[in-house]
Amino acid sequence: MPDTAPRPIRAAVLLGLAAQALFTLRLATPHKLMFDEVHYVPAARVLLKLSGPVNIEHPLLAKELIALGITIFGDNSFGWRILSTFAGTATVLGIFAILWMLFGRTRTAVMGALFVLLNITVFIQARIAMLDGFMAAFVVTGIAALLWAMRSTPGKAWQRWLLGSVLLGLGVACKWVAAPYIAYAGIAFLAIRLRDARARNRSVYAALNPGDQIFWPGMPAIHALLALGVVSIAAYCLTFLPAFFYAVQPMTVHGFVRFQREMYAAQTEILPPHTYQSGWRTWPLMIRPIWYLYEPVDGAVRGVLMIGNPAILWGGLIAVAACLLAWVREGSMKLLAVVLLWAGSWAMWALIPKSIGFFYYYYLPSIFLALPLAAAFDRFGTGKYRHWEEGFLILAFGLFVYFYPIISAVALNDPQDFRYWMWFPTWP
Repeated sequence: MPDTAPRPIRAAVLLGLAAQALFTLRLATPHKLMFDEVHYVPAARVLLKLSGPVNIEHPLLAKELIALGITIFGDNSFGWRILSTFAGTATVLGIFAILWMLFGRTRTAVMGALFVLLNITVFIQARIAMLDGFMAAFVVTGIAALLWAMRSTPGKAWQRWLLGSVLLGLGVACKWVAAPYIAYAGIAFLAIRLRDARARNRSVYAALNPGDQIFWPGMPAIHALLALGVVSIAAYCLTFLPAFFYAVQPMTVHGFVRFQREMYAAQTEILPPHTYQSGWRTWPLMIRPIWYLYEPVDGAVRGVLMIGNPAILWGGLIAVAACLLAWVREGSMKLLAVVLLWAGSWAMWALIPKSIGFFYYYYLPSIFLALPLAAAFDRFGTGKYRHWEEGFLILAFGLFVYFYPIISAVALNDPQDFRYWMWFPTWP
C-alpha cells in the first residue's frame, strides 16, 4: 500500500476525536425524551431492574447499551444518549477503515469518513437513544473486520473473520434489519473466491479450499461460511441472557424460540397510516424527512429534523452512477463493491415485510453513500477535476452548518422559524 501504517492511524485518531467532540457537544439538550426515545429509554429502565419483557418487537442489545449509559452517567438525557455518540464515532471510523482497506490511500479514507461525519443522518442518530445507531455501528465495523481478514496471514485471517462474524451478530441483536448483511458477506466471500479462481484458471474445488489463496488465506470456504453463520447466531443469542433473570416471565430455552416468533409478529403487524410515513423508493431523494422534535422545551422552541445532507445524499447518487459506469468500462471490482453495498442496503427494503416505512430506515444506505462518493473522487479526481473533491467537501460542510440549528435543538427565536429550512412542500 502506498501509505505507511502510522499515517492512517494518526488520521483515524484525529477523526475519532473530532467526531466524538461533535456528537457530544450539547448532547443533553433537549432534557426530555424525543421521538422513539419514548419507547427505548423506558425499556432500558425495565432492563436495569430485570422486571420483565417490554418493547418485544426488537432484540435486547441496543436497549442494554442504553441501560449501560444510564448506569454509568445517570438516568438523564446525557446518560440516555452518551453511548449512541460512541456508536456514531465507531461508524465514522468503520467507513474510514473500509476505504483504507479497499483503496490503500489515507486521503480517500479521510474523505469518506468526513462525508459520513457531515452526513446529517449520522449526526442525529449519534445523539438520540434509538436502536439504529448501535445497529449501524456493529454492521459497519463488522464489514471492516471481514475486509481486514481478507488480506491477512492465515492465522490472523481466521481471528479477524470471527471478529467480523461476532460484530454482525451483534448488529442483528440490535435490530433485525442487520441480518441481510450476514448473507451479503457470505455471498461476497464466495464470489471473490470464484472470481479469483477463474482469473487464475483454477477449478471451483481449488476456490473452496484454503491452499494458495490470495484473499482470506488459510480459510476453507465451507468452514468460513459455517463460522460466519454459527458465530453470528451465537453472538445474537448471548445478548438475551439478561432475559433469563426477569422477575416476571423469565425467558427459557423454549421461550427464546417463541420470543423470536413474537418479535416477527410485532414487526410485521399492520400499522395505521402515519403523518411522516414514506415509501422506500422515495428515500434516496429525501422527499419526506421526519421531525424527531419540534416544540417548546428547555425554555425555547427547538427542533431536531431527521434529514440528510443534500450534497451527500443527492451527490452520492451521482457517485453511484459514476462508479457503476467506471466498473462497466474498466471492470474494477472495488467500484462495483461500493455500489452494491449501497444498493443492497436500500433495495432490501423492497422485501422486508413492513406495512409502512419512514425516512430513518434509510440510515444505513445513507452511511454507505460515503463509499461511492470517496471512490468516485479517488477514480475521477485528477487533472482538471483534481480540486472538485475539496469543493464538494466545502459544500457539504456549508450545508451541515446551514442545517445545524434544526438538527441540534438550538433555541429558535420564533415557532415559525422552521420554514427557513423547508425547501419543498413535502418537507415537514
